[in-house]
Amino acid sequence: MNDFLEETSSSENLMARSGRGDTHSFEILVRRHQRSVLNFIYRFTGDRIEAEDLAQEVFLKVWHSAPAYKPTAKFTTWIYRIAANLCINKQRSDRIRRLFTVPPSRKEEEDLENELSADHATKSPSPEDLLLVAERKRQILNAIQQLPANQRVALVLKRYEGLSYKEIAKIIGCSVSAVDSLMVRAKRNLHGKLVSQEKKSQVFPR
Repeated sequence: MNDFLEETSSSENLMARSGRGDTHSFEILVRRHQRSVLNFIYRFTGDRIEAEDLAQEVFLKVWHSAPAYKPTAKFTTWIYRIAANLCINKQRSDRIRRLFTVPPSRKEEEDLENELSADHATKSPSPEDLLLVAERKRQILNAIQQLPANQRVALVLKRYEGLSYKEIAKIIGCSVSAVDSLMVRAKRNLHGKLVSQEKKSQVFPR
């Protein structure tokens, strides 16, 4: 019965059941969506631990919102909107907090950089082409984190989550044409940042 519920129930129906206190339906929702939510947040923040914390916060909000949930949009659109708002609010609060804290030392920055690429470095002690791929992924992730928040949200949702411009527009709360403009600027900015990183690496090789 449980397997049948998981396979046949839409996320919207599972939310309705969760709103009536059905914790099993909520567990199915979490299993179904946790990977995509976590991946989206990680690509926005670049920090795995922070992404896990924020993903937990997303699903807590989902649980608390379940009794009042109305399926006016696809569930995935609704949950991505929650995740995007949490990411943007966290970014703002971090920016304010940094005004009152001592900036990290260069060594701390290098340690953080090493952590972000740790998986690639430890999993494949292999050919040079794999190392180049890992370095490129790190560069792209770093460049994405330097984009303005709305550009970052749009780019990650389109490039990594495969959402349409219409779905992204609903998540961000803007028109489809505005999403198109965001994507054009995001791609242009991302390309510029990657070119800049490549020039720096040529002048100061690692």
